[in-house]
Amino acid sequence: MLHKGPFSREGETLEVMHEFMVEQKLSHNGLHHEIYLSDFRKTPQEKLKTILREPVK
Repeated sequence: MLHKGPFSREGETLEVMHEFMVEQKLSHNGLHHEIYLSDFRKTPQEKLKTILREPVK
């Protein structure tokens, strides 16, 4: 899932993903992964983009 905004608010996006997992009867299968699409040294926090991946089974 694409998270837009500061890293400190990633928990909100992970919660949306968790709710989807519950609805689809999926369970965690490891730790989530983050793929940074923005350079946090040059990009304003509100414009950061990060792909959050949650392994499921």
